[in-house]
Amino acid sequence: MQDKGDQGYKGNRDDAKKKAGYEYLLAYKITVPIYDLTVQFCSKYIPKNSRTNDQMVQAARSGMQNISEGNQQEGMKGYIKLCGVARGSLEELLKDYHAYARQNRLGLWPRERCIREIRETGEIWKIIKATPTLPDIPAFPDLPNSPEHAVNMMITLINQANYLIDKLVVSLKECHMRVGGLTEELYRKRKEYRGANRH
Repeated sequence: MQDKGDQGYKGNRDDAKKKAGYEYLLAYKITVPIYDLTVQFCSKYIPKNSRTNDQMVQAARSGMQNISEGNQQEGMKGYIKLCGVARGSLEELLKDYHAYARQNRLGLWPRERCIREIRETGEIWKIIKATPTLPDIPAFPDLPNSPEHAVNMMITLINQANYLIDKLVVSLKECHMRVGGLTEELYRKRKEYRGANRH
């Protein structure tokens, strides 16, 4: 499936009524399993009432929620800003997974090994690409039982999400340069209105 990765889905009106634009973005869709699996990871490996547990879950949630909130903004500037917040939250989450690996003496695998050995990542992408939007309850695989395997899977998914969000932000900035934002749109409409009502 081609990434409708800039502003959201621009399909027919019936589709638009069913789903919000952000739900068609690969950059958004990949953040959903990251959030769900981070909740699983923290429940399994991070002390329940610890600050780290809360911070990791909130960072994963922020990575997902800010893309959806950004897509609902009236102006492109707000959308770009909230995508940046999502990206920052996922970067923070990535550092937490790196810290967990370091503190627990777990190996960080090269990209090739992650692709070869972490079958769950491939399963997640099959679900993401199978339909234009995610099912209401996507059957994502559970975390691997090995903590080292799980950490490397989460790091891989977050790196993929960050790459897609970076592409989304570049696309939004290009669109903003071409057509301008809300301020420019309001200015054009005001100018048109004044021209039409001059007499």
